Amino acid sequence: MPGMVLFGRRWSLASDDLVFPGSFELFLRVLSWIASLTLYLVHRRKLDCPSGALLSTYLVVLLVLLAVIICTVLAMVCVSMRGTICNPGPRKSMAKLLYVRLALFLPEMVWASLGAFWVVKGIQCDKTVVIGIITTVIVRTQTWCPVILQQASPCSTSNRTLSAAAWSLRRSSPTFQGSLSCRSRETEHAAVEGDQHSCHFASILKTTGLQYRDFIHISFHNKVYELPFIVVLDHRKEAVVVAVRGTLSLQDVLTDLSAESENIELDAELQDCVAHKGIAQAARYVYRRLVNDGILSQAFSVAPEYRLVLVGHSLGAGAAALLAIMLRKAYPQVRAYAFSPPRGLLSKSLYEHSKDFIVSLILGMDVIPRLSVTNMEDLKRRLLRVIANCNKPKYKILLHGCWYGLFGGNPDNSPTELDEANQRALTQPLLGEQSLLTRCSPGYSSSDSPLDSPTKYPPLYPPGRIIHLEEESGSGRFGCCSAARYRARWAHEAEFGKILIGPKMLTDHLPDIVNQALDRVVADRTACVSCPGQGGPPTAVA
Repeated sequence: MPGMVLFGRRWSLASDDLVFPGSFELFLRVLSWIASLTLYLVHRRKLDCPSGALLSTYLVVLLVLLAVIICTVLAMVCVSMRGTICNPGPRKSMAKLLYVRLALFLPEMVWASLGAFWVVKGIQCDKTVVIGIITTVIVRTQTWCPVILQQASPCSTSNRTLSAAAWSLRRSSPTFQGSLSCRSRETEHAAVEGDQHSCHFASILKTTGLQYRDFIHISFHNKVYELPFIVVLDHRKEAVVVAVRGTLSLQDVLTDLSAESENIELDAELQDCVAHKGIAQAARYVYRRLVNDGILSQAFSVAPEYRLVLVGHSLGAGAAALLAIMLRKAYPQVRAYAFSPPRGLLSKSLYEHSKDFIVSLILGMDVIPRLSVTNMEDLKRRLLRVIANCNKPKYKILLHGCWYGLFGGNPDNSPTELDEANQRALTQPLLGEQSLLTRCSPGYSSSDSPLDSPTKYPPLYPPGRIIHLEEESGSGRFGCCSAARYRARWAHEAEFGKILIGPKMLTDHLPDIVNQALDRVVADRTACVSCPGQGGPPTAVA
């Protein structure tokens, strides 16, 4: 970090990136050298055959060549271990070592080609010796490509109201897609849209346990800014439930990535009504379908005394929350439950307004409820600052990270930052090796540093009041929560103001994991929701 300059070009390979690939090659080379030496020492007395002197010379030169290569690779590994990420000075000899290593490919290829020629020509010697020579040639030939790519590549190194919500949770899960028998005939339900073979509808029936008569409308239509959704009747809770699907397709990803802010028009007397553009557009699409196409009117004509409930997961959670805000005036009793919603969704005024009728649920270290443009910029600045102030070589940091990811522990036990006195000398931007080696550049101004540049995007917030499911006991390092226990508590949005880096930051967002955690909390009779940190008791939303 930065990339090395070889053959007049800067590559995406830093001088401290060769510790692990170099160690792997060193391991292979040492094994090859030991095997060749054993072959020579054990069978050298059987080389009194025709061409035996030739084979003996071949093995001796091979041993010497391998020894030189091993010493070169060892030196590369040792040099790559020196310095820190932003201090490549102790590794300045790495380029010369790489030139030497690349130059050694030529005699190695020539010698392997000669060995292949002699074997093909036919040598009348002990079969064991000949087989050993053939094996050596083949093994060395097969190792050329991966070694070359490794060292010269320019590129270096995802109850019934809740049953309806389960569709939005599980629809994007791979396990939801498996082992379901789909009917080949046309759907029997006229309200199903965009499901040619009834596979998706059969999946919903199996997941929710609902009956045909419970469904008012089902849409699998999916384009950019246009999300699939279902409208069902929950007779037990006396609710008309609208469930919006989360991210599953490439079109949904494009909707997610439209992360700039956009003003939304509401009948409510609110100022600064700003929201995530892509999700706001998706919410408007569902709103038009529900209102203009008369879907909600049809539902309430069947059950006029029912109330409106909206649910969704991830992208669907954000769309459901904005949809609840849009429908608030027409349906004052509307409630929305947002599972793992994105943070960068609502402006401050809309966030405060949504607390009365929206509840968000966030699991553990889930990165999406902490994800926004401003938080990504903050993460970039923090990463650059940590890299600039790092006092350990890259390979040690990677080893500590792998150990923590596999076996856990306390990352604070492995400090990686310089003390305050030495941090002032490492505040230049990471533009290249020369800028890192030159501490006082006359053309550099501290105001140009990306570490302190203000963000140009307005801050956005998650919807409603937040229930945070925190893990009380360990459940392994791979995101499995089958043995985990969770505690549910009310949380403030400020607790999700920064992106946390951890082994479960991605798995805690998966719909199956969220569903399992919810089942665990419901099954645990001792689980409770504490009072909010600010204000009085929570408003009933169930």
